[in-house]
Amino acid sequence: MSERIAYDNLVYESPILQLRSVGLQMPGGHVLQRDLVHYTGAAVVLPVLADGGVVLIRNYRFAVGEDLWELPAGMLEKGEQPEACAARELTEETGYTAGRIEKLCEFYSAPGTSDERIHAYLATDLTDGRQRLEADEEIAVEVVAEADARRMILDGTIHDGKTIAALLMHWTKRESA
Repeated sequence: MSERIAYDNLVYESPILQLRSVGLQMPGGHVLQRDLVHYTGAAVVLPVLADGGVVLIRNYRFAVGEDLWELPAGMLEKGEQPEACAARELTEETGYTAGRIEKLCEFYSAPGTSDERIHAYLATDLTDGRQRLEADEEIAVEVVAEADARRMILDGTIHDGKTIAALLMHWTKRESA
């Protein structure tokens, strides 16, 4: 891919992202300008209780102007491993700690405009505790039955991509085992 990059200019930088203007050299010789959002990556974690209940959160997302049903997730801190991020976010956002965390998959969140890679994990052997929210977070925790989580995806109640991807990957792996 690097041989197709005609130019790569930093337009904006913040502690969590970079916005870059990239020129792609096309086979016909012309160069297309594209915007690229560079993130360090993120982790999402699917907490499943012993009875099969799924721990979801309600989280206000200003970019879409609504409260979303989601799984706990967050951006990787500098030098942080994805599994450690998943465990940290689980405890911060829900209060639960996991006795076991296993990798489900990883995927790109929006590969047409961003290089963000999300690492998805399954958390089991959960112990309940207190949330450790950051100062700007207002997150409600709810446990739903698996059947309800499936219905919530089908009826559009859950419409967060990382949550849908992690749930479907878990169910697909379990059902094909």
